[in-house]
Amino acid sequence: MSEQLLLALQHFGLEVVIINVFVDQLGVPVPAVPTLIVAGAVAANGQLSLIAVLVGASLACLAADSAWYLLGQLFGMRVLKTLCKISLEPDSCVSNTQARFERWGVNSLIIAKFVPGLAIIAPPLAGAMRIGWLRFLLLSTLSSVLWVGTALATGVLFRTQVERMMIALDRIGGLAVMAAVLLLACYMGYKWWERTRFYKMLRMARINVNDLHRLMQSGAAPLIVDVRSQTARGLEPRWIPGALHVPLEDMAKHLENLPRDREIILYCQCPSEASAARVARMLMNHGFKRVRPLFGGLDAWLAAGFAVELAPAEPSSPRIVSG
Repeated sequence: MSEQLLLALQHFGLEVVIINVFVDQLGVPVPAVPTLIVAGAVAANGQLSLIAVLVGASLACLAADSAWYLLGQLFGMRVLKTLCKISLEPDSCVSNTQARFERWGVNSLIIAKFVPGLAIIAPPLAGAMRIGWLRFLLLSTLSSVLWVGTALATGVLFRTQVERMMIALDRIGGLAVMAAVLLLACYMGYKWWERTRFYKMLRMARINVNDLHRLMQSGAAPLIVDVRSQTARGLEPRWIPGALHVPLEDMAKHLENLPRDREIILYCQCPSEASAARVARMLMNHGFKRVRPLFGGLDAWLAAGFAVELAPAEPSSPRIVSG
């Protein structure tokens, strides 16, 4: 297998690298880093143009990122939620990415490719936030060059070790492939088990939007908590009337201020109420008994046409409007 990769790089080097990088950056699980490292080693031996590989692979990254950016610009949160629905870690996909954007700012695009889970989510999130094409292209280009350049430089610096590793892989042949497949299967199995356990936990008692609306109309005064990040609130500046905004990542700091004698309803705008469920589990672990995530989250509330509050254009009290 390694010999075939070397032959492919020697005869169709640039094309192989560009296609691999483009497909990888689109989100298909075909890792490009090993190919880039081997390409760096091959280029160090004079069998490939290092500059051509750097430019070609960087442009492939930029093309894939631009496609995701455009989808984010056109469809906003729907793209992010779709990506996270197919993620092996749907409970942290959206919230973690948005938290990083809030912590590091839009410049997090520069290091996005080095952070697992952020590389694919960051471009559509940037599009949804409408940071501007020129700024996005500048940051994405810098990120692509750094990521590709780092992998190629690793291959150049360790070309001798790469060559020895390829020879060793040739010797053990199919055994190496079987071991790699087995490790991948174990990883996927573990993540599947985690995902199954997470969705089992999601089957905790939830409340639907109609029941919540009736509860609010009855005067029961439940405490409604919006656990969306600041970024998510900016992308969808509407919320359930009277909702207290406490982002998931800040919840631990506000536990002592939450009432234990009232029903607490949590909602978000993510796949399967993932963030709300995580907060509900946290509260239950701290002794809160009357905690329920809102089934369908904010999207279900909006779809039902119930009243919402809008973020004011100027500093003032939120106003209630029809959903």
